[in-house]
Amino acid sequence: MSTDLRPVWVIGVGLHPYRKAGRTPYPELGVTAVRAALADAGLRWDQVDTAYTGTATTSMALSRLMYRHLGATGIPMVQVENASASGSSAFRQAYLDVAAGLHDVAIAVGVDKPLNLTMPARAAGLEDLVGNRLLPVSHFALLASRYMHETGATPEQIARVAVKNSRNAALNPNAQRPRARTLEEVLAPPALSGVLTRLQCCPIGEGAAAAIVVSERAITDLGLDRGRAVRVRSSALRSETYYGTENFDAALTAETTAEALRAACVSIDDVDLIELHDAFTVEELVYLEAMQVCEPGRAAAALARGDFDIGGKVAVNTSGGLLSMGHPIGPTGVGQIAELAVQLRGEAGPRQHPDARIGLAHMVGIGAVCAVHVLAREEEW
Repeated sequence: MSTDLRPVWVIGVGLHPYRKAGRTPYPELGVTAVRAALADAGLRWDQVDTAYTGTATTSMALSRLMYRHLGATGIPMVQVENASASGSSAFRQAYLDVAAGLHDVAIAVGVDKPLNLTMPARAAGLEDLVGNRLLPVSHFALLASRYMHETGATPEQIARVAVKNSRNAALNPNAQRPRARTLEEVLAPPALSGVLTRLQCCPIGEGAAAAIVVSERAITDLGLDRGRAVRVRSSALRSETYYGTENFDAALTAETTAEALRAACVSIDDVDLIELHDAFTVEELVYLEAMQVCEPGRAAAALARGDFDIGGKVAVNTSGGLLSMGHPIGPTGVGQIAELAVQLRGEAGPRQHPDARIGLAHMVGIGAVCAVHVLAREEEW
């Protein structure tokens, strides 16, 4: 990425709580999150220059029908679909818009209702011997079996990811599963596939998240609060290449994380917070190893030591992650940014990780794509 980009700051974040799908229309979900972000930033809607909306399961052309409830200001608006990384990709576009000097205030909004959830293979006319019979839960159950075989991890150790993340979500008023679970509850039958039980698989529901990014000029000209601005140090987005027999999501995560860290001029050891794609418990362990947070095969042991707890070596999924915060698809990546911003400001209340200075957000999307963002609390301007 070019080094000529301007500094960009997250100045406001907001959410509509994630929850099971209901009858609330999506504009109400999205507008709730946008208004919360505007209030958090101290901005009006007519001060926003451009909008990007991450959505994957609701409808085409939904942006205008949502934003008109805030006022017809004539700003450019674009919908972004990138599977589970839709919100992350919308945030990246808002960031690049400001970093490139095109605008000074941009908003990324993720909003979804599970109305139109489809997979691309059928539309592409692709057929194979497996077809629709291998559901995502079965794919990750096989991955869990391979991980256990290669590392010696046990089903109980993998399930402890859900225990930790449910404990964090119990402190998060926006979480879809806001209840701490014991290991016995997580392991309770029936298994959906392999060793994966219901509570080891993320819920897909509805919700919304918004993040406003601004230039330094906007902070000065609009009189915004510099003390609550969080720097976007880097944004990386990659798609998979050929990895042979290697786990492609893990390999892609390793490449994208390395690119984001290089651009941010930090190492993984500098990172205090990680919000990562844990749609299934085993993913958290695999991705942490791919990011080199710990050595290969050692994530389960590090989890057991409390390394990934709030207050541990690096706090992972303080929001509750996809497993307990929820995964409404479009909002998920933007919601990660919101969690990091709140943590880096020191405003996370009972789930605050002490002295958090650098956070990393990670999402993968079917296809596969991977988005990684690095945010930082910078007291020197």
